Amino acid sequence: MSNIIVHRVSKIEERPLPVFLEVEELMRQIQQRAFSLAAGRGRRRATALEDWLAAEREFCWLQAKFVERDKDFVLSIAMPGFEPGSVEVTATPRELIVRAKAESVTESTEEERIVWSEFQSSDVLRRVELGQDIEVEKVTATLKNGLLIVVAPKQIEEPAKLAPITAEV
Repeated sequence: MSNIIVHRVSKIEERPLPVFLEVEELMRQIQQRAFSLAAGRGRRRATALEDWLAAEREFCWLQAKFVERDKDFVLSIAMPGFEPGSVEVTATPRELIVRAKAESVTESTEEERIVWSEFQSSDVLRRVELGQDIEVEKVTATLKNGLLIVVAPKQIEEPAKLAPITAEV
């Protein structure tokens, strides 16, 4: 099992890493494509979520699964061909971002000329918004057999302590 570097951003206001700008640009592109899909389908019935997911699949080709459990969130992403050193995870209290770069399989070399290829871009950028704050410092990520697993423990909310009731007599 390989450990992945996890960048931890404890406060949502502290978003100094370049990955945040990349994510914002990708979200803008996906939004534009989703709108285009909605406008192009005419009267065929579909939802905004279906349009968004279709647009996202065009930009983010990786298969992924996002699970919420009682104590944590688990994000699994199929990343065949990626090495642990090329994958970065960024965690904030309300989001997980996965960014990876692999050697390109879509470029020709001096020895060969690509006639056609079904490989898509080798760059990966995936963002998942969480429905509850997480313990940023406890987020872990591992890459094993081409499967990235990010575990983000939920922030445990302490139950409010009630002051003892005293009766005056």
